[in-house]
Amino acid sequence: MMLIRWIWFRLILLAVLFSYFYSQQIHASTKPVFNIIKIDTSININGKLDNPAWKLADPIEVNYEINPGDNLPASERTVVRALYNEEYLYFGYQCYDSKPEEIRANYSERDRIFSDDYVIIILDTYNDAQKAYEIAVNPYGIQGDLMATYNGEDINFNMTWYAASAINDSGWTAEMAIPFKSLAFDDSEEPVWGFNVVRTIPRSSRTQISWTPIDKNLPGFISQSGILKGLKNITSSASFELLPYVIGQNTSSLADHENPASNFNNKGIAGRIGGGIKYSPSPDFSLDAVINPDFSQIEADAEQISVNETFALYYDEKRPFFLIGNELLQSGVYHSRSINNPLVASRIMGKSGSLSYLFLGALDRNTVFVIPGEEGSNTVETDKNSFASIGRVRYDYGDEDYIGSYIMTRNMSEGNNYVFGIDGSYKFWRNWLFHTQLYFTRTNELNDSSLVDTERDFGSTKYSPELDGETYHGSGLHFLLSHSQKHYYMQIESNHVDPTFQSHNGLFSTINQRTFDFYNSYRIYPDSSFIDRVNFNLSYYIQFNFDGIRKNLSLSPSIYFAMKGQTYLYLQYHALRNENFKRKTFKNINSVYMELNTKPLKELSFGLYISAGKFLHRSDEPSIGNGHNLGGYITLKPTSKFNLEISYDRARLSDKKTDELFYDGNIYRTTAIYQHNAEIFFRTIFQYNSFEKTFRVYPLFSYKLGAFTTFYVGASSNYKNYRAEHAVKNTDRQYFVKLQYLVSL
Repeated sequence: MMLIRWIWFRLILLAVLFSYFYSQQIHASTKPVFNIIKIDTSININGKLDNPAWKLADPIEVNYEINPGDNLPASERTVVRALYNEEYLYFGYQCYDSKPEEIRANYSERDRIFSDDYVIIILDTYNDAQKAYEIAVNPYGIQGDLMATYNGEDINFNMTWYAASAINDSGWTAEMAIPFKSLAFDDSEEPVWGFNVVRTIPRSSRTQISWTPIDKNLPGFISQSGILKGLKNITSSASFELLPYVIGQNTSSLADHENPASNFNNKGIAGRIGGGIKYSPSPDFSLDAVINPDFSQIEADAEQISVNETFALYYDEKRPFFLIGNELLQSGVYHSRSINNPLVASRIMGKSGSLSYLFLGALDRNTVFVIPGEEGSNTVETDKNSFASIGRVRYDYGDEDYIGSYIMTRNMSEGNNYVFGIDGSYKFWRNWLFHTQLYFTRTNELNDSSLVDTERDFGSTKYSPELDGETYHGSGLHFLLSHSQKHYYMQIESNHVDPTFQSHNGLFSTINQRTFDFYNSYRIYPDSSFIDRVNFNLSYYIQFNFDGIRKNLSLSPSIYFAMKGQTYLYLQYHALRNENFKRKTFKNINSVYMELNTKPLKELSFGLYISAGKFLHRSDEPSIGNGHNLGGYITLKPTSKFNLEISYDRARLSDKKTDELFYDGNIYRTTAIYQHNAEIFFRTIFQYNSFEKTFRVYPLFSYKLGAFTTFYVGASSNYKNYRAEHAVKNTDRQYFVKLQYLVSL
């Protein structure tokens, strides 16, 4: 029997390896080639393609409609040219349009162009399909840049490059200049890069056309790129960057927020200076360090409805320092905002052949961390210092395949947390993907039980979330298997997380769980003047804790329509939904969910969502209630420079039996932006939260010369409605000025 198993294992392994190498060979041999030409001069970027040097370039045409069509002939002609010199890559685009009056374009902040017409290049500078720079420009020359990996795109990524565009009677043209020192690449004599270019034309549908055909039967977009050839002996000389900043601010607040009659204290004018240093001796290695960094956010997080939510809320990372290297740190147990208020931070990042590595360390003040749980988590805020370190090594091989390891530590004077993990991803038989993560943790708690007020335990273990100096270990396992084709997608996902698993460098809220999630989607592409695509989906989810108690069971069919007018409709029904909460089992928690988004005109877009039916009221005495969560937004763009967005969110729940109202509240938010040009904008945010009876106002003036050189003047003012006193009082107010300037040597 052992011999038979041994033989079968070897045969399966050989079949997988053969299919992999065969598919790689076939795939590589069919990739189209784009030849780039070297020039000895520089090109002044004005967006008009009027420099004589462009005539030297060998043009390519973007010929395949990949969305909504399936590699159909492109409806509009797009010509792309490429040149380079010692310092820059240059790309030129001629985007013909049979109806130029219908071009959708707006002046906006960087990275807010993806509802417009735009062209985007995909640069896989290591030609290994692990990550790619996505660099885009719209018809007004507004820039957008992203970092793409096998599982998504990071829109918060920024780099230094230059662009300009010009609209004309036949469409529009654009030019890009990308410094080699802004890119990471190997230093071989004649490097071969993965390359593609996609043009998006948003009209009745969001039409996308590509230089290379994209097979919908294959997962992955980067791996289906073509090849950029012709680069020779390119180098990126050692670069040195300084990013100093200075902030001046004046703050004032009520002495007692619970007493509107208390004094409104002015804390006076305060200043803050700091800055960062970046040194890159080669294009595949960089060292960053920051001293007293400004990690404040100019735009406050949009408020979320937290009522009836027992776990910590997630907010996106927007701080520039922590956005670098995110393509390596795609782990559910790491969340950079766990580093709250660092005094100093540094990072080493590089790539040697197929080996990528990163180390990040930060001395944090006012340390914050999340203590996870089975049915809820605790967020712990302290005035203590800590040192956080993140280490990451990854070996890339094959087509989007890798194996890697993590080490994450959080050390405080009285406690610590260590996480060690290994992970890997393997794509086989062309459209199957297997991904796994395995983590081990050790936690030595602080000894200060006043920081956590809870009576819960870590499952049936002898440990509790109370910070009483306990030491314990934990482990976690995640795996995912998916199969992707044009008409069918299947995903199996499972998680096993010990009751004593913790990651203080993350926002990992749920422990003591064994989950299984099975998701199926069948897709059709009707030949219709009304519908582009329909997805029929079915999701099955089951969760147990480590005591064998079933915590959740759900079966949810859904349907998704992609329609003309850039209209998208999603409908879901929780046909079966049972949950065990606070040792009570609740059955038939049925509800429906609907979401609609549409962009029928370049001046108008709107969306709405509603979830209605039965919901669990998560209190000390839980019960089933009838209620809804609903909301919507409308965006108006009456001119190419003015943008007004109004959003509304509401949550209501009442007892199913007695109609007792558990909660009912709203959040209103209005954002008005006047974008004078690519560098200057004025923005004001108004927000009202009826749950907390608070008003917030955030006016801001911004002047940006590139992604990192910025000047801000702004204010924030918070008000509260003290209903008992029939008064609306200003509780907090701040005025600030910030100047940040990038010096590149």
